[in-house]
Amino acid sequence: MDGQKFLNLCIEKISKHMGVAKENVLAVWSCKVLQNNKALLGISGSNDAYYEFTYNGDKKELYMDVYSKDHNVAFKNIE
Repeated sequence: MDGQKFLNLCIEKISKHMGVAKENVLAVWSCKVLQNNKALLGISGSNDAYYEFTYNGDKKELYMDVYSKDHNVAFKNIE
C-alpha cells in the first residue's frame, strides 16, 4: 500500500475509534518494507496513549495496537 494512503487510513481509523477530529491525529513515524507498512501515531493534547498500526500486505489486513504510558523515568547527569 502506498505510504500516504496507509497514513490516511490509520488517521481515519483512530479518528473514528477514538471520536476525535482527523486534524488532531499526529503521525510520529512511518515506514514501508516490501508490501508491509508500520506507523506510530498519537492524538494532539493527549499523553495517555499511542497507536501502532501494521498493514500486512500479504493478507491485506490492518492491525492497531494501543499502548499507554505507565511511568516516566528521568536519568540525570548523562554525559
